[in-house]
This record gives sequence, structure tokens and C-alpha cells, in this order.
Amino acid sequence: MTTSGEKRLCHIIGQLSVTDQQTLLAFAEFLHARTKPIEPVEPQIIPRPPKESVIAAIKRLSHSYPMLDKAKMLDETSTLMTDHIMHGRDAIHVIDELEKLFLRHYNTLINKRKDT
Repeated sequence: MTTSGEKRLCHIIGQLSVTDQQTLLAFAEFLHARTKPIEPVEPQIIPRPPKESVIAAIKRLSHSYPMLDKAKMLDETSTLMTDHIMHGRDAIHVIDELEKLFLRHYNTLINKRKDT
């Protein structure tokens, strides 16, 4: 990123609430993770803690399923995050959907691998 781009990003971040800064960081980590191609392996499921935030769930699931291409999941993940933040959808239900999303993408990846 150019120096002017970095300055602009820092300025934008400084204008956001703490919650929005955490959301932006979660998405940045999500995007960063997609740049690392990883061969499919068994997921290392990290147990879901009580009272988990949606952002923490995305991080936990990303670590549990490092073999997934996060770019392919970005639209669905963003939609769920938006439902939670903008539409007030309960975090527990959003996290349930995120867990299903990650598992579905993992199963798709494994099935494609079996077909080749």
C-alpha cells in the first residue's frame, strides 16, 4: 500500500467506533487469510465459548478451517455480519449460521478433492 493509502486508512480507522474498528480488523484478517493457499486437512475445531461475539466466531472458525478459501466465503460471511450489525440479528443465530457455512464449504472442498 502506498503511503497516501496508509494515511487514508489510518484516518478512516480513527473515525470509526471501537466496535467498527474490530469489525474492520476481522474483515482484514479474513481477507489476509485467503492469500495463503493451504492443502485440505482435517479441521482443528476450536470449541465455541459461551457469549462469543460474531467477530470472535469468524476468527475462531477461520482458525478451525485454515484450508478454506475465505474469498469464496466472503459474500456469505459479510451478509451474516451485516444481518447482525445493521439488522440486529441475534449473535447466537448468526454464529450458528457461520458454523454451518464453514462446515458446508469444508465438505464441498473435501468432495471436490475426492472427485479428482
